[in-house]
Amino acid sequence: QVQLVESGGGEVQAGGSLRLSCAASGAAFSSLAAGWFRQVPGKDREFVAVTKWSGSSSYYADSVKGRFTISRDNAKNMVYLQMNSLKPEDTAVYHCAADQKLHSIVVVAEGYPEAWGQGTLVTVSS
Repeated sequence: QVQLVESGGGEVQAGGSLRLSCAASGAAFSSLAAGWFRQVPGKDREFVAVTKWSGSSSYYADSVKGRFTISRDNAKNMVYLQMNSLKPEDTAVYHCAADQKLHSIVVVAEGYPEAWGQGTLVTVSS
């Protein structure tokens, strides 16, 4: 079973940047799709970004495309989310996720991925 622990959240002003990190445990991680979703209290989770097990392909929500970049280092069992040009509407708890199926991270209607972390809070002030 893969376990995920996020770090790097905090408070930043609009236009600023943050880099989130996700440490994964478990040898299976390098064979899984990995990504990020975010959640605001009282709302459904929102897909943010996902990358294939190899890191060769990545996909983004339209709301973050061009501003956020996902990357992974399988040798270190790490996933990263570089967030630039942050906006107040990016404020949320960001969760790292992993799943055998990439679309399970992307498609909210499919429920939650096989593994996700407790999240790290990102607050963007105007």
